[in-house]
Amino acid sequence: MTARLGAAATAAAALLLTVTAAPATAAAPTAPSVHLVHPGESVQAAVDAAAPGEVVELAAGTYPGSVTVSTDRLILRGQGAATVLTPDPADTSACARAGHGLCVVGDVSGPVRGVSVESLTLTGFTKNGLNASGTDALTVRGVLSHHNGQQGISQERSTRAVLVGNESRDNGQAGIFVANSVDQEGGAIDTLGTEIAGNRLTGNRIGVVLRRTRDMTVEGNRISDNCGGVFVVGDEGVPRAGALEVRANVVTGNNRYCAPNPRLDFIQGTGILLTGTEDTRVVGNTVGDNSGSSPMSGGIVLYRSLVGAPNARATVTGNLLWNNGPADLADRDTGAGNVFSANTCRVSQPAGHC
Repeated sequence: MTARLGAAATAAAALLLTVTAAPATAAAPTAPSVHLVHPGESVQAAVDAAAPGEVVELAAGTYPGSVTVSTDRLILRGQGAATVLTPDPADTSACARAGHGLCVVGDVSGPVRGVSVESLTLTGFTKNGLNASGTDALTVRGVLSHHNGQQGISQERSTRAVLVGNESRDNGQAGIFVANSVDQEGGAIDTLGTEIAGNRLTGNRIGVVLRRTRDMTVEGNRISDNCGGVFVVGDEGVPRAGALEVRANVVTGNNRYCAPNPRLDFIQGTGILLTGTEDTRVVGNTVGDNSGSSPMSGGIVLYRSLVGAPNARATVTGNLLWNNGPADLADRDTGAGNVFSANTCRVSQPAGHC
């Protein structure tokens, strides 16, 4: 009897060991829920019904009305140029009253995180096609924003955005605009690595405007046929604008005329402009055929800010420049520690920077 009990215990122990050692079967990943929307249906209703991490998928067609997204990790996706958001005069939402097409906004509890906007068109809005405020890790990809009254794509009070592969054209102000705040003075915001990459920006007042921002990259964009290409704008506010990089962009033929306003002289023929910044790097860009008679005209230009704040410790290196007027490189500043090196160009002001 004792022997039989011992054998049974040994067998039970072996079975337990086998079960314990058997690999657990991994649970299959769950696909996010998709809310399909067709023309004639409410995009806002679908967005409001979606939980964090879910997808609102828009079929091809035109959707009148503005849309507000304030749900974390929501994905709003269209079918590219065939999915169009346009104004609706009957829309009384806050986003529509502000004149914007698509609003991605945080609230008093904190930023809205991880939203993605993909493959749709925003056109005809009196202010901004896409207006982002109080966001973190926003992705805007494959969006066409055109013929809006102010910015094609605008971001303020936001961090860690990825704005990639979009087209923004024929807007009243900037193709892409990133700022600490659109309506307040103050020091620059640390964007924690916002990226503006691989976009096509044409026919705007300025292709890209970075106003009072830090820690970001503008890389690999094609910027042409605007009044100005890239403007990095700061002042005497602390922390100062800068500590960012503009690299490997193609900035050509930005020769439209834009009239002056109370804050800025007229703009024409400016490739890349730094004004009132610190520790900004302009590296490996191709800048050509930007020409005009504005005080800011030229290929790559350092210029004092509106309040007279100079640039400090700018690095302009490894750029290819041609046929910019009145100069390929122009240092019209009184800042300290600015460095020009290894640039290929013909004319600089003062001489010696080519």
